[in-house]
Amino acid sequence: MGAAHPPAGPAHTRAGLHVRLRSLTLGLASPFVLLLTGCATKENTLHPESKPERAITHLWWVMLAGASIGFGVVVFLLFLGWWRRQREGLPFGAGNRFGTGLVVLLGVVVPIVVLSLLFVWANLFVMRTTAAPAPGSTAMTVEVIGHQWFWEARYPGTKAVTANEIHIPARTRVNLVVRAADVIHSFWVPQLNRKIDMIPGQANRILLYADRPGVYRGRCAEFCGIQHAHMSVEVFADPPARFRAWLAGQARPARAPSGTAERLGERVFSSESCSGCHTIRGTSATGRVGPDLTHLASRTTLASVTIPNQHAYLAGWILDPQHFKPGNKMPALNLSGPQLQSVLDYLESLK
Repeated sequence: MGAAHPPAGPAHTRAGLHVRLRSLTLGLASPFVLLLTGCATKENTLHPESKPERAITHLWWVMLAGASIGFGVVVFLLFLGWWRRQREGLPFGAGNRFGTGLVVLLGVVVPIVVLSLLFVWANLFVMRTTAAPAPGSTAMTVEVIGHQWFWEARYPGTKAVTANEIHIPARTRVNLVVRAADVIHSFWVPQLNRKIDMIPGQANRILLYADRPGVYRGRCAEFCGIQHAHMSVEVFADPPARFRAWLAGQARPARAPSGTAERLGERVFSSESCSGCHTIRGTSATGRVGPDLTHLASRTTLASVTIPNQHAYLAGWILDPQHFKPGNKMPALNLSGPQLQSVLDYLESLK
C-alpha cells in the first residue's frame, strides 16, 4: 500500500491561493511592462520633431482613438447580450428588423465610412507630407549607403565622408538619398520621418528635417543579417553655423601624424590589413570594405552606435571586434602592446 497523503490544511490552502494571486498579478502586469518598453526617449515615434513625423503621429492618435471607441462599443454590446441572454427579444422592445439594421449600420456602413475617410486622409495628406521632396525644394543633399552593418554618409559637392553619425543643419530641408551596398536595409529615424527602404541597385529619397538642434536616434528597420539589431544611426541636427564648420572640417584630408608614436601608428595601420579595408583620405589607405576613418576621432561612437568612441573601447574593438559584433567583416588584429598603443595614438589624432 502506498503512503497516504495528508489532507490539505489551511497552510496549504493559503500557499496555493498566494501562488494563484501572484500568477494573476504577473499576468495582468505583463502587458503594461511591454507597453513601457516602448517609451524610450531616444526613438520615440510619439515625440515628433518635424512636420512629416507630426502628420504620422496625428494619424496614429486618430486611429488609436477610433479603434478604442470601436472596441468599447463591441465590448458594451457583448456585455449587453450576456446580461439579456435569458430574455427573449432585443433591448427596449425592439424587433428583429431593428436588430438587422443595427448589424448593417455598425458592421458594414460605419466601417466603410471610417476606413474610407482614413484612406483619403492618409493618402492625400499624410503620404504627401512624408513623400520624397520635390526637385529644387531642398537646400542640400546627403547620400546614405547601408552596409552590413554600418552606415556610410556622403555629402555631394564636397569630399566629406563619415559613418554612422549623420550631420545636417537644423531647420533646413535636406534631400536624403539612400542606397544599399549589399542586402536590403531600411533607414528610419522615428522622430524625423517614416521608414524608407534601401534596395541594392536602386536609389530612394526622403525629406530629412529637424525642427530644432538635437541628436535623433535611428536604426535599420529591415532584417539584414546577424548584426541587424546593432545597426543604429544618429542624426545630429546642428545649428547652421556649427554644421558649416563641421562639414568644412570633414572635407579636409586626414592630418599628418606628429610625433614618433603617431608616425609609427600610421606605418602599422598601412602595413596591416587595416588599409585594405578602410579609407583614410590623404594616405595610402583606400579600402572600401569598412567605414571611412579619415576623421574617426571626431565621432562619439563606434561600431554603428554600439559602443562609445573612448580609448578602452577603441582598443578592445581593434583587438577583438567579434566580441562586440559577432559576424562583422573586421578580423581580430594580432598586435603587440607597443603596436596597439601606436595605432591608438594615430587613430585618436584623426579629428
